[in-house]
Amino acid sequence: MPTPSIQSLTLDDLTQHFAMQGEPAYRAKQVTDWLYKKRVDSFDGMTDLPAALRARLADDFAFVRPVIVRLLGSKDTTRKFLFRLADGNLIESVLIPASPALYGETSDRRTACVSTQVGCAYGCKFCASGLDGFTRNLEAAEIVDQLLAIEAESGERIDNIVFMGMGEPLANLTNLLRAIRVINAPWGLEIGARHITISTSGLAPQIRKLALEPAQFRLAISLHGATDEVRSQIMPVNRKYNLATLFDACDAYVAQKKRLMFEYILIADVNDTDEQAHQLAEHALRLSAKVNLIPYNAVEGLAWSRPSRNRQENFLHILRDHDAVATLRREKGHDIDAACGQLRLQTKRASEIAPVEN
Repeated sequence: MPTPSIQSLTLDDLTQHFAMQGEPAYRAKQVTDWLYKKRVDSFDGMTDLPAALRARLADDFAFVRPVIVRLLGSKDTTRKFLFRLADGNLIESVLIPASPALYGETSDRRTACVSTQVGCAYGCKFCASGLDGFTRNLEAAEIVDQLLAIEAESGERIDNIVFMGMGEPLANLTNLLRAIRVINAPWGLEIGARHITISTSGLAPQIRKLALEPAQFRLAISLHGATDEVRSQIMPVNRKYNLATLFDACDAYVAQKKRLMFEYILIADVNDTDEQAHQLAEHALRLSAKVNLIPYNAVEGLAWSRPSRNRQENFLHILRDHDAVATLRREKGHDIDAACGQLRLQTKRASEIAPVEN
């Protein structure tokens, strides 16, 4: 059985661990302070703990940080990180400068887009994350560590998080929620629940579970099609959880006074018709959901393309004519292939075709 990572433990977990060892309860807070306030990178760095206790921690828990394999900087200051995990798998994260068009409000926030899985099993036809299949869920520590590594490299404080990187977050719900508790806690990264957005392709049962969580997270539904016919064409998950089933689950979420958004990637000649815009407006008004329109980010090996700028603007105007709250993202990182999974896929393919040195 693999050694658990220290970053996967909450303050309560650590308190119980130390109690079982006959250690005082305050040891747990000392450890979380070292991890999330002082940001040490080893147990040896926890200098106010007795040496024998540090040695026991090293025996009981792993302390592994992801390695930055590639770091791309964009003209718009977006930065994309490719990380190698302890088992050699690759994942991606993105640091995004906020703008009024990104969230519909003026802000100087720094947003991290974080992965929750290695690859993805849901096979959305426009997405690079699933092109190489699904490998495994990320542990809670591997989710949290992306944020710590981004802050260490950039020297900037992250104050907004979107779980919209590689993978389907709600398919890894247990580890996701454990990571969020570390991220949200005063002893952890202290990022408020309203600054945490969880994206899903539409896993209706997990949406209902998330509705019962007390924290007021934002939920972003990756809709990308306003009718079952169009959505099923590009999102296989819709064949299991169609729009009626999905929206019933969203009703349960909204009933808990939680905020909902629709993410809608505009793909030329697929989901950018006037009819889709009218239908999308109806769905958004029913659920009081904001709509975030995103021009498609081209992926090598996929035939999809983004609509013209006029088509994008026309789609937006139809939504607003219905009084739906909608924004058109001036997408970040287009010049560095910042769409989910692109950098990982390129790097893996390059390594597979690279000549072997003798």
